[in-house]
Amino acid sequence: MIEMTREQIERYLQEALGGDVRLVAAGDIGSLDEQGIKDFGYGKPLLVRWERNGEPGEAVISAMRGDKYGHQDYWDRARILLFQYETSARLPKHVRPLGAGYVDTEGRMIPLGEIGEFFIVNEKLEGSDYFLELERIRKDGLCPQDLELARGFARWLAEIHAVKHDEPDRYERRIRNLIGDCECIYGIIDGYPRPYAMFSPERFQALEKRLVDWRWKLKGYDRRLAEVHGDFHPWNVLVRREGTGAFDFSVLDRSRGVWGEPADDVATMSMNYLLYGLLDGNTRLEGPFLELYMTFWETYLEATGDREMLEVIAPFYVFRGLVVASPEWYPRLTPEVRTALFSLVEKVLADERFDYANINRYLR
Repeated sequence: MIEMTREQIERYLQEALGGDVRLVAAGDIGSLDEQGIKDFGYGKPLLVRWERNGEPGEAVISAMRGDKYGHQDYWDRARILLFQYETSARLPKHVRPLGAGYVDTEGRMIPLGEIGEFFIVNEKLEGSDYFLELERIRKDGLCPQDLELARGFARWLAEIHAVKHDEPDRYERRIRNLIGDCECIYGIIDGYPRPYAMFSPERFQALEKRLVDWRWKLKGYDRRLAEVHGDFHPWNVLVRREGTGAFDFSVLDRSRGVWGEPADDVATMSMNYLLYGLLDGNTRLEGPFLELYMTFWETYLEATGDREMLEVIAPFYVFRGLVVASPEWYPRLTPEVRTALFSLVEKVLADERFDYANINRYLR
């Protein structure tokens, strides 16, 4: 519960409004019951009245209550409230927003000024993008450290995926977003040209209909909810050589929430081994990238024992396959590579269990 005091509210008004501000009253709308302040932050509007430079003023302070409809975390609720702050005054007859802010961990109300855009400041890490190592492997082949790095990725994922969370609504949300979110499958499909010669609208429609069946299948796997990265691919991994010649790594840009399906992370990295294995005119995964792919998969399965993942990973491969096959995201792929990727996207949904060890049968 967020408990507000008169002093905290008055301090916020002074910072947000400027001038000589004195809080007159705060409490429930209609009664100004001061005890109502204790419920602030759980969806209960708070009426405040003040005097500023001797002139009276009043406003209603509101926050959102978390729920299972995509508002579980404070960043979900921040998105809604910032939208309302930015757009409400543009609509005729709509209530006019006077301010926005957040409550910090000590209960202080911190005002936001005229919002233009948000940014984040991260620490600077040493290292180079992992995709540069994959480019090196294309040219020069594997070294033992490359395989050990793939094992390191798999063991790191096994470690974070071991942290489980019992909240079925979150698992269902993650699957719903995988299929329907603007950044995920349906959004990526809508980003393709229409019509697209290599994948007709009828094929996209058939794919979407099959994904609905998979959404309902995965409802039975909500016990699998675990800690995830959410976007674990070579452009979000920094690697560096240690004194021994071995690699260490760090990760960037965690995405789409803390909790999800572990298959998401496994599909994302392994799909990129597949992509790089096809780039040089191949229609089969073989050679160094097949070795990396198999090393990553087998290390992960050995570390976790999670062979149930093979029952749920298919739609995650569809998502990542559509991304790397996209002419917008990867415009320089050959038609042969796209054909192989589209074959995977369609065929992987036909199996009850993903046959990771025979990946090439999906590419024909």
